[in-house]
Amino acid sequence: MKTEPKIALYIANAAPFAQPILNHLRALVHQACPETEEKIKWGFPHFDFKGPMVSMAAFKHHCAFTFWKGDLLSDPHQVLDKNRSEAMGQMGKLTRLEDLPSDEIMIALIKEAMALNEAGVRLPQKPKMSGKKELEVPDWFLDAIRSNPKAFETWENFSYSHRKEYLEWVTEARREETRSERLNKMLEQLQEGKSRNWKYK
Repeated sequence: MKTEPKIALYIANAAPFAQPILNHLRALVHQACPETEEKIKWGFPHFDFKGPMVSMAAFKHHCAFTFWKGDLLSDPHQVLDKNRSEAMGQMGKLTRLEDLPSDEIMIALIKEAMALNEAGVRLPQKPKMSGKKELEVPDWFLDAIRSNPKAFETWENFSYSHRKEYLEWVTEARREETRSERLNKMLEQLQEGKSRNWKYK
């Protein structure tokens, strides 16, 4: 089993309630997909197999588990919330192991996600909206902001241009470490009510 030491550190630094959840999810991914490659992207543990496959994250009061191509999974047991309205991850806010579906269901879903990547299936492109400008914000980016209520409040009150400045600054970083640093800096500034270029205004 190939493991990334940074993920073990991430789990060790998570809240006590989160650690058994994250360890169990990690074990399930490796059981379903022994060839998975562990990575830290945007500050969260990711598990890749011929491309992004699944990720997990721990927040202050809950954990989340995300299928990269969740919209394409058949989900015969209807355990996924594909709208993801409140938190990152199609399984909602996980606060204990009992919040997860059975291991059999989880493994089946992970194997299906693995098969999609094996077949080279891609997510369909979102149709372009006409009329009013809408900023396309990645789920991982928005969920990071939502994890900080004060930062999220500032973001919601920002204009299109202010949001775009932050989004481009973070997502255009070439290195994952740089992207994570910028994401954390953005959250600090949002928490203080500051725009990206507040120093020059």
